[in-house]
Parts: sequence; structure tokens; C-alpha cells
Amino acid sequence: MISMYTKQEIIIRSYREGKSQRAISRELQISRTTVNRYIEEYELHLKEPSVTSTALTSYLNAPQKYKVQNRNKLKLTREVQDAIDKLLEENSQKKREGLRKQMIKKYDILGQLHQQGFDIGYTTVCNYIRSKGDVPRSTEAFIRQVYSPGDVCEFDWGEVKIYIAGELVRLQLAVFTSAFSNYRYAALYHRQDTLAFMESHAAFFNYVKGVYKQMVYDNMRVAVSKFIGPTEKEPTRALLQMRGHYQFSHRFCNAYRGNEKGHVERSVEYIRRKAFGIKSRFENLSEANQWLEITLEKLNATKQKQTGKTANELFLEEKAVMGALPPAAMICAEQVELRVDKYATVSHRTNRYSVPDCLVGKFIEAQTLSHEIHIYYENNKVAHHPRSYKKHQWIINIEHYLDTFKKKPGALPGSLALASNTYLKRLYLNYFNEEPRDFIDLLDYCRKHCISNEKLEASVHRLTDAGIGSITTEKLKALLGNNELCIRQTIDNKITQMSKIQLSQVTALMN
Repeated sequence: MISMYTKQEIIIRSYREGKSQRAISRELQISRTTVNRYIEEYELHLKEPSVTSTALTSYLNAPQKYKVQNRNKLKLTREVQDAIDKLLEENSQKKREGLRKQMIKKYDILGQLHQQGFDIGYTTVCNYIRSKGDVPRSTEAFIRQVYSPGDVCEFDWGEVKIYIAGELVRLQLAVFTSAFSNYRYAALYHRQDTLAFMESHAAFFNYVKGVYKQMVYDNMRVAVSKFIGPTEKEPTRALLQMRGHYQFSHRFCNAYRGNEKGHVERSVEYIRRKAFGIKSRFENLSEANQWLEITLEKLNATKQKQTGKTANELFLEEKAVMGALPPAAMICAEQVELRVDKYATVSHRTNRYSVPDCLVGKFIEAQTLSHEIHIYYENNKVAHHPRSYKKHQWIINIEHYLDTFKKKPGALPGSLALASNTYLKRLYLNYFNEEPRDFIDLLDYCRKHCISNEKLEASVHRLTDAGIGSITTEKLKALLGNNELCIRQTIDNKITQMSKIQLSQVTALMN
């Protein structure tokens, strides 16, 4: 850009010294076009009828301005704008689908652009997005706090909507954040109920191998039993039980004051966006939790701007001063007594879970967890199932009905027990469609010898790969009863290796 001094030199050397434009260009090391433009602008000001000395002085002392409205942007190309618009449209689509809380932000958009190979800065992205609409700004003032290692950890819930096996499911994200190190931990649950509240705390304390001095909560119903006064709240029985077991104190935030636990308030949005803002489709809940754990490992290993350290590095300082875990694990389960109906199932929360058919009409004890349900009879565990949060579902294990199928083999083809197991149903239709008794005998053999469907499927593949025409129960039993695989697995243990060495030494002496 031409400075004010240079512009004045051009006018002075042209009018006072009478130099040519070529000479001025050579002396000032600027182009003749630029020299000519400034001289013409000055002459236009002189020709104006209302010109004054003040106007000429203002022109000579004003810095040069360039018209840049038509200049092409070097970084913000049309291709980059299209990529940003596509990501903004995906945000709009999420808003229409009710996934507002999983919309990605400007910094995430910058990361996506870098992954696509675009060399662009954060300010450019912000300016372009801001041109699409005004962004509201907060005017409230906040007081920054200072925390000591191992003192305070904050807890909060967040809602997540993801696709499980193609179905949109609403889940609850339990999030823990250390106030000192900003170390984050989270897990997915189906509900914000007492079981998930207690299980999440037990899982978190076991994961970090310690207990913080104080836990901070908002006015969530699983933590606050009732309001005693304007500021006093009575904790729930679950929170009191955890306090006594893990020996920590607690603090409740004021109503509508999420900033009083700002670390976890920010973490809920941050984790949800980083984990499920880009990827939101999974085959099952376990896969979604695994993806969440991978995301948390990356976040905790990222350097923080204010400290220059990662959350993992700061968390090491906290582990040295955190409280020890209690010697026994806390039991997080709901016990209920149920009666087995004529279908050899028990009903719990509108859903039915199968038990061995010999227990029809008897009372059992059901131990309900957030993800599983365990069933006991006379203090012996007789069944366990993944817990269903849908309505009026039948969760069936075909092994529970084998004794009845032996008496009623004709009931097998159309049974819900067979239809509930996709692999066994396919195996039955392909090889045992005319022999239900043989198929029941095979299932009974697998139950007695603890043979999984995966091992059974591998044996079937071995027979078909060998070119054997028909698959029968006798052939599968012969293959499944071969212990050669088990023998191979014990070859590499230390006792076997030492025995081999000793035998070789004895053989050498005898020879």
C-alpha cells in the first residue's frame, strides 16, 4: 500500500520540481501507472469549482484506500464455501430431526475442512458463517474460580440421539469432569434413573482408581429428594448411600445456575458434539460406548490452551491426593420377586424374560441393572438377559425350553424361541427342516458342553468346506467333541516347555 508520504512526494516532485512521471517512478521505485493515477486525482481536486485549501490538505494527508469489494478471496474459494454450506446444511437437518444438541460448531467445521485438505484459518471460517446470520452474545459477568488437585468433580446428564441398528434412539449421557484438570469421563445409559446414577458413579470411581473430596450436582431428581427451603435440598437415598460408601461430600448448585458447575456443563456439550456430531450410527449400545471411550481418550490427550498440558498430565497430580477406593464394590441393583408364568417367562416393566421351563409357577428373584437383568432361584443364578427398554418385548433364550421341546418337537418350527435366534433358525431351515428331534438333540448337546453359537457355526463351516454333502447331528457332535484344539492351546505354557526341555536332556543322556 502506498503511504501518505509517498503520495505527497509524487505531487511535490511533479508540481514543484517539474519532474516527469518516468523520473518520479524511477526515483521512488513505484510504477508509472501509480504515479499517473495520483497526479490525475490531484488535478481533479484542483478543477473542482468549490475546492478549498482545507480540502486539498485533507486529500494530501489522507492514507490511500483500495477498492477491494470485487477482489477474489485467496483462501475462501467457492469450493471452500460450498463445503462450509454443506456442513451448515447438515446442522439444519439435525435441527429438523430434533438433534439440536449434536450440531457441530465453527471449530468443528474448521477441523472438517482441514481433513478435506483445505488450507484455511479459523477467523475466515467465523467471518463467513457470521455473514450468514447474527450470533447472539452473552453480556453476563462471571467470577473465575481456582481449584486444588483432587478436590472437586462435577456430574451432569446430557441427552444424546443416535441411530442403533438403523433406529433413532434417545439415550442419556452421564458425564464427569474434574474441576482442576478438566479430565473427562462419560458413559451412555437408557434412562436418567437411580440405577444409572449409581452405576455411573461406581464405574467412574473404579476407572480413575480413586474418589474426589466433593461431587457437585444440579437439582436433578436422582440426586435431590425434596427442597427444604429456598437454598436447602435433601439428598436422595441413592446419593446418601454413595456418600457413605465412597466417603465424599456433595454440593448442589442453585436453580438455573449451570455456570456453578461450568466444567461439566461445557463438557456435556463438548463430548456430545465431538463423539456424536460426526458419527451417529452404531450397531448396538456397546459399540456406541466404545466409540465414546475412544473419543474421550483423544480429548484427554489434547493439550489445553490455558495450561499447555493435557488433561491426562494434570490428572496425574490429582491421583496422588485422591481418596482411596473402599475395599468392597457398591451393589447397584434393584431386587424384585417375580413369579414364572406358563410360558416360562417373568414380566418386568412390561417386558418378558425367559427362564428354564422347569421353573413354571415358581417364584424367583430378579436383580435388575441398568443394562442387564439377572434371575436367581434358591440363590442359584438360572438366567441372565440384556435389559430391554422397549414396550411389550419378549426376550427369549431357546436353551430354556429344550426339555419341553423334547416332549413337543412339533412346536419347534413355529416357536418364538427359534425365531428369536437368527443363526439357529437359519441352521434349522438349511439342514434340519425335516428332523426337529435331531436339531433339539444338537442344541441339548451344546447346552451341556457350553458350546457357543460361534463355535457351532465354525464347525458347520468346516464340514461344508470339506465337501461333506449332508450336515447331521452325529457329525457335528463328533467334530465338537474333538479336543485337539484344547490340547494345542496348552502347548505354550511354562510347565509343558520345562517338561520338553527335561525330556530332551534325558534323551541326550540315554543316547
